[in-house]
Amino acid sequence: MHVPDGFINAPVSVAAGAVAAGAVAVSIRGARRELGGTSHAAGHGGENTAPLAGLVAAFIFAVQMLNFPVAAGTSGHLLGGALAAILVGPYTGVLCISVVLLMQGILFADGGLTALGVNITVMGVVTVVVSYALFRGLVTVLPRKRRSVTVASFAAALVSVPAAATVFTAIYAIGGTTDVPVGKVLTAMVGVHVLIGIGEAAITMLTVGAVIAVRPDLVHGARGLAAPLKLRVGGELVDAPAAAPVAARSLRAVWATGLVTALVLAGFVSYYASASPDGLEKVAADKGIDKKVEDHAAKDSPLADYGVKDIADARISGGLAGVIGVGVTVAAGTGIFWSVRRRQTKDAGPARVPDAV
Repeated sequence: MHVPDGFINAPVSVAAGAVAAGAVAVSIRGARRELGGTSHAAGHGGENTAPLAGLVAAFIFAVQMLNFPVAAGTSGHLLGGALAAILVGPYTGVLCISVVLLMQGILFADGGLTALGVNITVMGVVTVVVSYALFRGLVTVLPRKRRSVTVASFAAALVSVPAAATVFTAIYAIGGTTDVPVGKVLTAMVGVHVLIGIGEAAITMLTVGAVIAVRPDLVHGARGLAAPLKLRVGGELVDAPAAAPVAARSLRAVWATGLVTALVLAGFVSYYASASPDGLEKVAADKGIDKKVEDHAAKDSPLADYGVKDIADARISGGLAGVIGVGVTVAAGTGIFWSVRRRQTKDAGPARVPDAV
Protein backbone atom coordinates (compact mmCIF):
# COMPACT_ATOMS: atom_id res chain seq x y z
CA MET A 1 0.00 0.00 0.00
CA HIS A 2 2.90 2.33 -0.73
CA VAL A 3 1.37 5.55 -2.02
CA PRO A 4 3.46 7.04 -4.87
CA ASP A 5 4.01 10.70 -5.66
CA GLY A 6 1.11 12.31 -7.50
CA PHE A 7 -1.82 10.48 -5.91
CA ILE A 8 -2.39 13.16 -3.26
CA ASN A 9 -2.07 16.91 -3.79
CA ALA A 10 0.60 19.03 -2.15
CA PRO A 11 -1.45 20.68 0.64
CA VAL A 12 -2.84 17.38 1.90
CA SER A 13 0.56 15.71 1.55
CA VAL A 14 2.08 18.46 3.69
CA ALA A 15 -0.71 18.08 6.26
CA ALA A 16 -0.18 14.31 6.36
CA GLY A 17 3.53 14.95 6.76
CA ALA A 18 2.80 17.13 9.78
CA VAL A 19 0.59 14.42 11.28
CA ALA A 20 3.29 11.82 10.67
CA ALA A 21 6.00 14.03 12.16
CA GLY A 22 3.87 14.61 15.26
CA ALA A 23 3.20 10.89 15.59
CA VAL A 24 6.90 10.10 15.29
CA ALA A 25 7.76 12.73 17.91
CA VAL A 26 5.19 11.30 20.32
CA SER A 27 6.41 7.79 19.55
CA ILE A 28 10.01 8.71 20.36
CA ARG A 29 8.94 9.85 23.80
CA GLY A 30 6.83 6.73 24.35
CA ALA A 31 9.52 4.43 22.94
CA ARG A 32 11.95 5.65 25.59
CA ARG A 33 9.79 3.87 28.14
CA GLU A 34 9.34 0.76 26.01
CA LEU A 35 13.03 0.44 25.14
CA GLY A 36 14.45 0.53 28.64
CA GLY A 37 14.51 2.88 31.57
CA THR A 38 11.16 2.71 33.32
CA SER A 39 10.13 -0.64 31.88
CA HIS A 40 13.39 -2.18 33.06
CA ALA A 41 12.93 -0.73 36.48
CA ALA A 42 9.50 -2.27 36.62
CA GLY A 43 10.95 -5.67 35.73
CA HIS A 44 9.31 -5.88 32.34
CA GLY A 45 12.43 -6.71 30.38
CA GLY A 46 12.45 -3.49 28.41
CA GLU A 47 16.24 -3.58 28.22
CA ASN A 48 15.90 -6.34 25.62
CA THR A 49 13.60 -4.36 23.36
CA ALA A 50 16.20 -2.11 21.71
CA PRO A 51 18.09 -4.86 19.83
CA LEU A 52 14.83 -6.65 19.06
CA ALA A 53 13.28 -3.47 17.60
CA GLY A 54 16.00 -3.12 14.97
CA LEU A 55 15.51 -6.75 14.04
CA VAL A 56 11.72 -6.29 13.81
CA ALA A 57 12.19 -3.40 11.38
CA ALA A 58 14.54 -5.51 9.22
CA PHE A 59 12.17 -8.51 9.34
CA ILE A 60 9.22 -6.36 8.26
CA PHE A 61 11.32 -4.95 5.41
CA ALA A 62 12.12 -8.50 4.28
CA VAL A 63 8.58 -9.82 4.52
CA GLN A 64 7.21 -6.80 2.64
CA MET A 65 9.21 -8.06 -0.36
CA LEU A 66 7.11 -11.23 -0.37
CA ASN A 67 3.97 -10.30 -2.26
CA PHE A 68 1.39 -13.08 -2.05
CA PRO A 69 -1.56 -13.56 -4.47
CA VAL A 70 -4.96 -12.62 -3.05
CA ALA A 71 -7.21 -12.46 -6.12
CA ALA A 72 -7.00 -12.66 -9.88
CA GLY A 73 -4.20 -10.34 -10.93
CA THR A 74 -3.76 -8.86 -7.45
CA SER A 75 -1.24 -9.43 -4.70
CA GLY A 76 -0.66 -8.19 -1.18
CA HIS A 77 2.16 -7.85 1.29
CA LEU A 78 2.62 -7.40 5.00
CA LEU A 79 2.07 -3.89 6.36
CA GLY A 80 3.60 -4.84 9.69
CA GLY A 81 2.03 -2.38 12.09
CA ALA A 82 0.31 -5.03 14.19
CA LEU A 83 3.37 -7.26 14.25
CA ALA A 84 5.67 -4.44 15.36
CA ALA A 85 3.27 -3.13 18.01
CA ILE A 86 2.72 -6.54 19.58
CA LEU A 87 6.39 -7.52 19.58
CA VAL A 88 8.03 -4.28 20.73
CA GLY A 89 5.21 -1.94 21.79
CA PRO A 90 3.00 0.58 19.96
CA TYR A 91 5.34 3.57 20.20
CA THR A 92 8.37 1.60 19.09
CA GLY A 93 6.17 -0.06 16.48
CA VAL A 94 5.41 3.28 14.81
CA LEU A 95 9.15 3.99 14.69
CA CYS A 96 9.85 0.54 13.20
CA ILE A 97 7.42 1.10 10.32
CA SER A 98 8.72 4.65 9.81
CA VAL A 99 12.30 3.36 9.49
CA VAL A 100 11.20 0.73 6.97
CA LEU A 101 9.26 3.25 4.88
CA LEU A 102 12.14 5.71 4.94
CA MET A 103 14.63 3.08 3.74
CA GLN A 104 12.24 1.89 1.04
CA GLY A 105 11.56 5.40 -0.21
CA ILE A 106 15.15 6.63 -0.28
CA LEU A 107 16.98 3.51 -1.44
CA PHE A 108 14.44 1.49 -3.41
CA ALA A 109 12.10 4.15 -4.88
CA ASP A 110 9.17 2.40 -3.22
CA GLY A 111 6.60 4.89 -1.94
CA GLY A 112 6.80 8.53 -2.96
CA LEU A 113 9.04 10.88 -1.04
CA THR A 114 6.40 13.63 -1.09
CA ALA A 115 3.94 10.96 0.04
CA LEU A 116 6.15 9.77 2.92
CA GLY A 117 3.88 11.47 5.43
CA VAL A 118 0.82 9.79 3.92
CA ASN A 119 2.53 6.40 4.00
CA ILE A 120 3.70 6.74 7.61
CA THR A 121 0.24 7.90 8.65
CA VAL A 122 -1.59 5.10 6.82
CA MET A 123 0.82 2.18 7.09
CA GLY A 124 2.43 3.09 10.40
CA VAL A 125 0.19 5.13 12.66
CA VAL A 126 -3.22 3.76 11.65
CA THR A 127 -2.20 0.10 11.60
CA VAL A 128 -0.42 0.37 14.96
CA VAL A 129 -3.18 2.32 16.73
CA VAL A 130 -6.05 0.19 15.43
CA SER A 131 -4.32 -3.15 15.87
CA TYR A 132 -2.89 -2.48 19.31
CA ALA A 133 -6.15 -1.08 20.67
CA LEU A 134 -8.01 -4.17 19.46
CA PHE A 135 -5.24 -6.46 20.66
CA ARG A 136 -5.27 -5.02 24.19
CA GLY A 137 -9.05 -5.23 24.30
CA LEU A 138 -9.02 -8.89 23.28
CA VAL A 139 -6.29 -10.02 25.68
CA THR A 140 -8.20 -8.32 28.47
CA VAL A 141 -11.28 -10.50 27.95
CA LEU A 142 -9.59 -13.70 26.75
CA PRO A 143 -8.05 -16.24 29.16
CA ARG A 144 -4.65 -15.10 30.39
CA LYS A 145 -2.70 -17.60 28.29
CA ARG A 146 -0.09 -17.38 25.56
CA ARG A 147 -2.54 -18.80 23.05
CA SER A 148 -4.77 -15.80 23.67
CA VAL A 149 -1.93 -13.54 22.54
CA THR A 150 -1.63 -15.33 19.20
CA VAL A 151 -5.41 -15.33 18.68
CA ALA A 152 -5.61 -11.63 19.51
CA SER A 153 -2.68 -10.88 17.20
CA PHE A 154 -4.49 -12.59 14.30
CA ALA A 155 -7.66 -10.54 14.81
CA ALA A 156 -5.77 -7.28 15.36
CA ALA A 157 -3.67 -7.68 12.22
CA LEU A 158 -6.69 -8.67 10.15
CA VAL A 159 -8.64 -5.53 11.08
CA SER A 160 -5.66 -3.17 10.75
CA VAL A 161 -5.30 -3.63 6.99
CA PRO A 162 -8.81 -2.59 5.83
CA ALA A 163 -8.64 0.18 8.47
CA ALA A 164 -5.53 1.52 6.73
CA ALA A 165 -7.28 1.22 3.36
CA THR A 166 -10.21 3.21 4.73
CA VAL A 167 -7.98 6.00 6.00
CA PHE A 168 -6.16 6.16 2.67
CA THR A 169 -9.53 6.54 0.95
CA ALA A 170 -10.42 9.38 3.34
CA ILE A 171 -7.15 11.12 2.52
CA TYR A 172 -7.81 10.59 -1.17
CA ALA A 173 -11.32 12.04 -0.78
CA ILE A 174 -9.77 15.24 0.63
CA GLY A 175 -6.70 15.58 -1.56
CA GLY A 176 -6.91 13.17 -4.47
CA THR A 177 -5.50 14.50 -7.75
CA THR A 178 -8.04 12.69 -9.93
CA ASP A 179 -11.81 12.94 -10.09
CA VAL A 180 -12.97 9.43 -9.22
CA PRO A 181 -16.07 8.70 -7.08
CA VAL A 182 -14.89 8.09 -3.54
CA GLY A 183 -17.49 5.39 -2.97
CA LYS A 184 -16.03 3.26 -5.74
CA VAL A 185 -12.51 3.73 -4.39
CA LEU A 186 -13.61 2.82 -0.86
CA THR A 187 -15.44 -0.33 -1.95
CA ALA A 188 -12.53 -1.53 -4.05
CA MET A 189 -9.86 -0.66 -1.46
CA VAL A 190 -11.60 -2.24 1.50
CA GLY A 191 -12.67 -5.29 -0.50
CA VAL A 192 -9.19 -6.25 -1.67
CA HIS A 193 -7.51 -5.27 1.60
CA VAL A 194 -9.78 -7.52 3.63
CA LEU A 195 -8.26 -10.38 1.63
CA ILE A 196 -4.76 -8.99 2.15
CA GLY A 197 -5.57 -8.69 5.83
CA ILE A 198 -6.01 -12.46 6.06
CA GLY A 199 -2.44 -12.93 4.87
CA GLU A 200 -1.25 -10.20 7.22
CA ALA A 201 -3.04 -11.88 10.11
CA ALA A 202 -1.52 -15.29 9.37
CA ILE A 203 2.03 -13.89 9.12
CA THR A 204 1.58 -11.87 12.31
CA MET A 205 0.13 -14.77 14.30
CA LEU A 206 2.83 -17.21 13.19
CA THR A 207 5.65 -14.78 13.92
CA VAL A 208 4.31 -13.76 17.33
CA GLY A 209 3.70 -17.41 18.17
CA ALA A 210 7.25 -18.37 17.17
CA VAL A 211 8.81 -15.70 19.40
CA ILE A 212 6.51 -16.55 22.32
CA ALA A 213 7.53 -20.21 22.03
CA VAL A 214 11.21 -19.44 22.69
CA ARG A 215 11.28 -16.10 24.54
CA PRO A 216 7.84 -14.95 25.72
CA ASP A 217 9.50 -12.21 27.77
CA LEU A 218 10.53 -10.52 24.51
CA VAL A 219 6.94 -10.08 23.31
CA HIS A 220 5.65 -6.74 24.56
CA GLY A 221 2.03 -7.77 24.19
CA ALA A 222 2.53 -10.91 26.30
CA ARG A 223 4.08 -9.26 29.34
CA GLY A 224 2.15 -9.69 32.54
CA LEU A 225 -0.41 -12.05 31.04
CA ALA A 226 0.78 -15.30 32.55
CA ALA A 227 -0.56 -15.96 36.03
CA PRO A 228 2.14 -16.91 38.58
CA LEU A 229 2.65 -20.62 39.13
CA LYS A 230 1.05 -21.84 42.36
CA LEU A 231 2.48 -24.42 44.74
CA ARG A 232 0.64 -26.13 47.58
CA VAL A 233 2.67 -25.73 50.75
CA GLY A 234 1.24 -26.91 54.08
CA GLY A 235 -2.21 -27.15 52.55
CA GLU A 236 -2.09 -23.56 51.20
CA LEU A 237 -1.50 -22.27 47.67
CA VAL A 238 1.47 -19.93 47.39
CA ASP A 239 3.24 -18.28 44.45
CA ALA A 240 6.16 -20.30 43.15
CA PRO A 241 9.58 -18.58 43.11
CA ALA A 242 10.25 -16.57 39.96
CA ALA A 243 12.24 -18.36 37.30
CA ALA A 244 15.86 -17.37 36.83
CA PRO A 245 16.50 -14.85 34.02
CA VAL A 246 17.21 -16.39 30.63
CA ALA A 247 20.87 -16.19 29.65
CA ALA A 248 21.95 -13.36 27.40
CA ARG A 249 23.17 -15.95 24.92
CA SER A 250 19.55 -16.93 24.35
CA LEU A 251 18.71 -13.38 23.33
CA ARG A 252 21.65 -13.35 20.93
CA ALA A 253 20.47 -16.66 19.48
CA VAL A 254 16.97 -15.29 18.91
CA TRP A 255 18.39 -12.14 17.30
CA ALA A 256 20.74 -14.13 15.06
CA THR A 257 17.99 -16.53 14.04
CA GLY A 258 15.68 -13.66 13.19
CA LEU A 259 18.35 -11.88 11.17
CA VAL A 260 19.24 -15.00 9.20
CA THR A 261 15.54 -15.59 8.53
CA ALA A 262 15.13 -12.02 7.25
CA LEU A 263 18.19 -12.37 5.01
CA VAL A 264 16.92 -15.65 3.55
CA LEU A 265 13.46 -14.21 2.93
CA ALA A 266 14.77 -11.05 1.26
CA GLY A 267 17.74 -12.61 -0.50
CA PHE A 268 16.23 -15.85 -1.76
CA VAL A 269 12.49 -16.34 -1.14
CA SER A 270 11.61 -12.89 -2.52
CA TYR A 271 12.50 -14.10 -6.02
CA TYR A 272 9.38 -16.29 -5.93
CA ALA A 273 7.03 -13.54 -4.74
CA SER A 274 3.98 -12.67 -6.81
CA ALA A 275 4.66 -10.20 -9.61
CA SER A 276 1.03 -9.03 -9.71
CA PRO A 277 0.31 -5.44 -8.63
CA ASP A 278 -0.56 -5.01 -4.98
CA GLY A 279 -3.97 -3.92 -3.73
CA LEU A 280 -3.45 -0.18 -4.07
CA GLU A 281 -1.76 -0.48 -7.47
CA LYS A 282 -4.58 -2.65 -8.78
CA VAL A 283 -7.32 -0.35 -7.51
CA ALA A 284 -5.45 2.71 -8.81
CA ALA A 285 -5.16 1.20 -12.28
CA ASP A 286 -8.76 -0.08 -12.37
CA LYS A 287 -10.36 3.12 -11.04
CA GLY A 288 -8.05 5.62 -12.71
CA ILE A 289 -6.62 7.30 -9.62
CA ASP A 290 -3.09 6.85 -10.97
CA LYS A 291 -3.52 9.19 -13.94
CA LYS A 292 -1.28 11.85 -12.38
CA VAL A 293 1.28 9.57 -10.77
CA GLU A 294 4.78 11.08 -10.88
CA ASP A 295 8.17 9.50 -11.38
CA HIS A 296 9.94 8.77 -8.13
CA ALA A 297 12.75 11.16 -7.23
CA ALA A 298 14.98 8.14 -6.56
CA LYS A 299 14.04 6.21 -9.72
CA ASP A 300 17.68 6.18 -10.81
CA SER A 301 18.90 4.84 -7.46
CA PRO A 302 21.31 1.89 -7.77
CA LEU A 303 18.72 -0.17 -5.84
CA ALA A 304 15.52 1.16 -7.44
CA ASP A 305 12.71 -1.38 -7.79
CA TYR A 306 14.56 -3.83 -5.51
CA GLY A 307 17.29 -4.70 -7.96
CA VAL A 308 20.98 -3.84 -8.12
CA LYS A 309 21.75 -1.65 -11.10
CA ASP A 310 23.86 -3.19 -13.89
CA ILE A 311 23.38 -6.77 -12.65
CA ALA A 312 21.49 -8.56 -15.43
CA ASP A 313 20.58 -11.75 -13.58
CA ALA A 314 17.22 -11.03 -11.92
CA ARG A 315 17.72 -13.61 -9.18
CA ILE A 316 21.12 -12.24 -8.14
CA SER A 317 20.09 -8.60 -8.59
CA GLY A 318 16.93 -8.90 -6.52
CA GLY A 319 18.50 -11.12 -3.88
CA LEU A 320 21.47 -8.82 -3.39
CA ALA A 321 19.18 -5.79 -3.15
CA GLY A 322 17.12 -7.58 -0.52
CA VAL A 323 20.19 -8.48 1.53
CA ILE A 324 21.45 -4.90 1.33
CA GLY A 325 18.03 -3.63 2.37
CA VAL A 326 17.89 -5.92 5.41
CA GLY A 327 21.42 -4.92 6.42
CA VAL A 328 20.79 -1.20 6.08
CA THR A 329 17.45 -1.40 7.87
CA VAL A 330 18.73 -3.42 10.82
CA ALA A 331 21.74 -1.11 11.16
CA ALA A 332 19.71 2.10 10.94
CA GLY A 333 16.92 0.77 13.13
CA THR A 334 19.18 -0.62 15.84
CA GLY A 335 21.19 2.60 15.92
CA ILE A 336 18.05 4.70 16.28
CA PHE A 337 16.54 2.50 18.98
CA TRP A 338 19.74 2.30 21.01
CA SER A 339 20.00 6.08 20.79
CA VAL A 340 16.44 6.48 22.05
CA ARG A 341 17.06 4.02 24.87
CA ARG A 342 20.31 5.71 25.91
CA ARG A 343 18.50 9.05 25.97
CA GLN A 344 15.90 7.55 28.32
CA THR A 345 18.63 6.17 30.59
CA LYS A 346 20.46 9.50 30.55
CA ASP A 347 17.27 11.47 31.31
CA ALA A 348 16.41 9.13 34.17
CA GLY A 349 19.79 9.78 35.77
CA PRO A 350 21.33 7.70 38.54
CA ALA A 351 19.05 6.15 41.10
CA ARG A 352 18.55 8.41 44.11
CA VAL A 353 19.74 7.02 47.41
CA PRO A 354 17.36 7.85 50.26
CA ASP A 355 18.75 10.09 52.95
CA ALA A 356 19.75 8.31 56.14
CA VAL A 357 17.33 8.75 58.96
